[in-house]
Amino acid sequence: MVTVVLVTGVSRGIGSAIVDLIFKYEADAVVLGVARSESALQDLKTRFGKKFEYLAADVTDSQRTKRFVEEMVAKHGSLDGIIANAGVLDPVQDVNGLNSEDWKRLFDVNFFSVVSLVSTTIPFLKKSHLGNIVFVSSGASVKPYYAWGAYGSSKAALNHFAQTINAEEPAVNVISVAPGVVDTSMQDDIRNTFGPRSMTPEALKRFADLKAHGQLLKPQVPAAVYALLVLKGIPHQLKGKYVRYNDDALKDYQISP
Repeated sequence: MVTVVLVTGVSRGIGSAIVDLIFKYEADAVVLGVARSESALQDLKTRFGKKFEYLAADVTDSQRTKRFVEEMVAKHGSLDGIIANAGVLDPVQDVNGLNSEDWKRLFDVNFFSVVSLVSTTIPFLKKSHLGNIVFVSSGASVKPYYAWGAYGSSKAALNHFAQTINAEEPAVNVISVAPGVVDTSMQDDIRNTFGPRSMTPEALKRFADLKAHGQLLKPQVPAAVYALLVLKGIPHQLKGKYVRYNDDALKDYQISP
């Protein structure tokens, strides 16, 4: 039976690595990718052919996402798992310069698009022999990072949503996993744009030092955890929980940094 997985934010970074690794671990899988960049999606389509289907759209476009999911389930016969990876960091602003409209826009991407995606996919996931839901969270969901209030709050909401799904629907499996500090374009933005503009020198220094000392993770490291969770299943003791990618309970899902 072919495993069908939907992944958001697949155009670069962790999302792109997740697609690569799903096919590495299960060559016959079908991946449904969602991202805004059609050129990046076409590149993935060229590499993986009919095993990769895509929607070029913003994840907040719930109607287009719903139609895409329904069309793909009709075509492939099932939907077995989702990985909600798409997310944004901006606005980066401290409490003395808050703009609630900026926060709302971030929450639309980081949280409400995921609520909508779960609403659309859960009827299909309940019918699957797998039914796995994997959220890409953040360490910022459980501790404050200077000027990251919007981002951290949205990821904390995602963690709680995982608890809610676990408590209310036993026919699916869900987990929220932080990826660590990964060498992606978001880190570039932190060091070169958001940090100098909105963060204190002390808060920015941590991220600059990680890059300077070669301590940022390759995207494939957390991506392997996400890919294997959606393919192999979520450990019973971690259902509904928030954990880091390198948690000891996930050792069977990890690759070396």
